[in-house]
Amino acid sequence: MVFQAAPEQIRHTGVPLRLSPADTDEVVRSLPLRCTHFDAYRFFTGPARPLNLTVLDRDTQVHDEQPGCIHAGMDLYKWAHKLSPLLPAELVADAFDLALDFRELDMRASPYDLSEFALDPIRIEDAAGRADYVRAQTRLSDRSQQLRSRLIDTCRRLSVPELDTGTDRS
Repeated sequence: MVFQAAPEQIRHTGVPLRLSPADTDEVVRSLPLRCTHFDAYRFFTGPARPLNLTVLDRDTQVHDEQPGCIHAGMDLYKWAHKLSPLLPAELVADAFDLALDFRELDMRASPYDLSEFALDPIRIEDAAGRADYVRAQTRLSDRSQQLRSRLIDTCRRLSVPELDTGTDRS
């Protein structure tokens, strides 16, 4: 988040911003902030945090986080990778592919001009750009719901206790 950020607070100083700081601040002020992912929210600048619809913290993360969130979708890969010794490689690879697609959407909608990296911006500062973003996020969220179900089903199968054979193990 670069809302009301001093130049030294901008994380990626080697990459130009798409809008001036004043224009970026105006976009943030004009739209409701609805972030539900704590790990994204923690990068909000101090002045941006009270503008978010919900005050987020680690303790309420499970309650607040929405499955359609792009960051929650990327986290599916984090969990698939952590569980990779137990999961089919195809599931981990699918989670990685989805995370890449979510990251691309995130970067294209960011305040940074990434055209030098062949990432055309999604101009969320205007209605047409926001509609493009919503369509892309919806497509990816549908994929993430399917992947989340596969991941949960696989984990449930892994956690089924072995059948009791009646053998005393003491």
